[in-house]
Amino acid sequence: MSEYSQKRLESRIVQSINTMIVQHEIKNPMLGDFVSVTEAKVSKDNAYAQVFVSCLDQKGDNLQKAVDALQHSAGFIQGRLGAVLKTRNTPKLSFVPDSSIAEGQRLNLLIDKVNGIGK
Repeated sequence: MSEYSQKRLESRIVQSINTMIVQHEIKNPMLGDFVSVTEAKVSKDNAYAQVFVSCLDQKGDNLQKAVDALQHSAGFIQGRLGAVLKTRNTPKLSFVPDSSIAEGQRLNLLIDKVNGIGK
């Protein structure tokens, strides 16, 4: 599979899962409203995909709860992806927490503090 095709497949996976989350197709009470998929990395043979999950609500362990909820619903999501992607193989999904947004906010606060802008 060419690099372009793989990037397009990863983009379609991210878009499809985000659509399922927004439209509340994934019926899991542990899945919050501020959850989104930021990135997907598909193996060369399309057998596996790591899906990175982010949560804007950083209170407590909401990110880990969201990852657990999506991992619990992975079979359902994979079935829906199979219908949308129309590829020979639907990748086996594993969900991974992505704390880059929270880390970016923390770094911005540190930079503001050093520059005298923050409190």
